[in-house]
Amino acid sequence: IVVRSPLRITLGGGATDLASYYRSFGGFVLSAAIDKYVYITVHRAFVDKFILKYSEVEYVESRDDVKHPLIREALRLVGIERPFLEITSMADIPAGTGLGSSGSFTTALLKALHCSKQDLVSPARLAEEACRIEIDILGEPVGKQDQYISALGGMTCFDFQRNDEVHACSLPLARDILYDLEDNLLLFFTGFNRRAAVTLKEQDEKSKQHNQGMLDDLHFAKQLGFDSKAALEAGDLAGFAELMNVHWERKKNRSRHMSNPQIDAWYDLGRKNGALGGKLVGAGGGGFLMFYAEDRARLRRTMREAGLAEIRFHFDFEGTKVLINS
Repeated sequence: IVVRSPLRITLGGGATDLASYYRSFGGFVLSAAIDKYVYITVHRAFVDKFILKYSEVEYVESRDDVKHPLIREALRLVGIERPFLEITSMADIPAGTGLGSSGSFTTALLKALHCSKQDLVSPARLAEEACRIEIDILGEPVGKQDQYISALGGMTCFDFQRNDEVHACSLPLARDILYDLEDNLLLFFTGFNRRAAVTLKEQDEKSKQHNQGMLDDLHFAKQLGFDSKAALEAGDLAGFAELMNVHWERKKNRSRHMSNPQIDAWYDLGRKNGALGGKLVGAGGGGFLMFYAEDRARLRRTMREAGLAEIRFHFDFEGTKVLINS
């Protein structure tokens, strides 16, 4: 069995998908799946063990002995007890780069394990199970955006309700606006990897403490999410780009881990060389700078000369998908 699950970029409202915020105020995130993937393969093994291959290799006789927490809890949730199973993971983009790889990994893994038992699982159930593992069981200070956009794909608006329900709907864009947006959004790797949990834990704790500065920032981010949705629906891509700038400048107030002098210098360089707007994707601290640029050639040349590698992408509209089941 081979399953792939897309990574994502956040277009608006990021960080309002954490329970510490949305259970009090409701959250809204505009997210887009991209054609960079996490792949999970599940194969019958011919030894009485679980063979697990990721950045490490494990040979264990019981699922309770599995070190990788996501794999261990996914095996438990799906109800797989017997060994004789080999699980391998691969990814187009390294973890810790702000594109939601943990959520993609978990949804792909759950889909593959359910498939091995011939279970039919809806995308919404897949996303909720992934959230249950990461948030409820493992206690990670993460939101629900990554699991849902990986499972559903597309360019999607998520309303996170106070009662923990998630309402999802596709963003209706004219085809020419969609193509222009896809062409003009550019991703450049900063070379900095980071654990999102460091920044998100700080946000989570301040939200639980009703820190007014943090809550004001998150209220502002949610409103920018609604404004970004409206700008895109109206075809105002320049306005959307400016909202990215506003979001990034405000986002840096949340944590001293959000940026660093080198990232700030690259961001300013991009703004001076063809980018109408931009921000750091994800929880902050590293990963990818995303710019909206109409003068793409100038921006690409400038970033290349600055030593940043570009990752070209298209939007993904399929979500978590079984590629092989034989």
